[in-house]
Formats: sequence, C-alpha cells, structure tokens
Amino acid sequence: MAIHKIKRGYRRTKYILYKETLVDFREHFWAFVGSFVGIGIISYIQTLQLPVSDVIYLIGSFGASSVLVYGVIESPLAQPRNLIGGHVVSAIIGVSIQKLIPDILWIAAPLAVSLSIVLMQITKTLHPPGGATALIAVTGSAELKNIGYWYVVSPVFVGCLILLIVALVFNNMTPKRHYPIVRSISFHKIIPYISKKIKAKP
Repeated sequence: MAIHKIKRGYRRTKYILYKETLVDFREHFWAFVGSFVGIGIISYIQTLQLPVSDVIYLIGSFGASSVLVYGVIESPLAQPRNLIGGHVVSAIIGVSIQKLIPDILWIAAPLAVSLSIVLMQITKTLHPPGGATALIAVTGSAELKNIGYWYVVSPVFVGCLILLIVALVFNNMTPKRHYPIVRSISFHKIIPYISKKIKAKP
C-alpha cells in the first residue's frame, strides 16, 4: 500500500512538472509578470524604508517562493496555506532558536532548519522556502536579529501576503491557470457510499 502511494505521488509530481515546463509562451508570460510584480512591490517597499530605518523586507526565501507560487502553481507546496503557514511557522522557529542559542551557529542553523521542516509537516504547511526563512533568522544581519519576533510579522508575513495577492491576480489571468487549486470530492465516490448507508438501515 505504501509503495502504491509513493508511485502515485511520483507519477503526479512528474505530470505536474511536465505540464508546467511545456513551452506555452502565454503561461510563461504570466509567470514572469506575476513574479516580477510580486518581488518588485516588496523591493520597492524596501527602498522606501531602508533610508529611514533598518527594516528589511526583501529576504532570499521570497525568491524561492516565487518559483513555486508563480511557476508551479498546481503544486501542493505552492498553495496559500503552505505559502503563508510555511513561512510564518519557520520564522517563529528561526527567531526562537536565534534567541535561545545566539552564539553557537553550528548548532543553531541546522536546528532551526530541521525543526521548521518538522513543524511544517505537523501543521501541513510544508513550503521548501520556509527552511531558508528559518535559516535567515539565525544567520541574518545584526539589524535583522535585533527586530526579534517582529521578523515574523515583517518582512515574513507582510511579504507573503504581497506574494499571495499578486498570485491570486496574475495566476488566474488565463483559462489554463487556476490558483489556488481546489480539490473537490467527486460525486461518483460519494453516491455509492450514501446508497450503502441507506441500504444498511433496518
């Protein structure tokens, strides 16, 4: 049973990657525009803030998120719950580890990444760039470390919201692109189950 699930997951992943890498210039165009606008907005906010404060809005993990959210939009890892939840959970873990173990990088860095992976799995918010978000909290600049848990709110949560809003707009510009993916239960699976329940009643 476990082998069957693994094979099914492999086939599904292979299909998604094949579909997303087909040469469809319209799809690639909207992926480009969406990622450009999303990262562009965050970059613009940072250019406005940096002259007057040390607040950092543009973190490296947002680039990885853009690949998923605009380029592989059918992936379960790219859905809104994963985007927001994965980054926020990982940011909380990263800041917490940085405060608990501020001076032992060779323990703090792997611990932050490993714990963030496990917590994302537990909360069903697995998002690969979340690992980078946790790592940045531990290895970032002194200014970033000084903001403490505000790192979770800004840049992480605010940046994720910007990426999500832009994704909701540009990922639905063509009939072939739908975001987020809604997985509904088919009626042909529900009706036999209901009929069996009715027949089983005395």
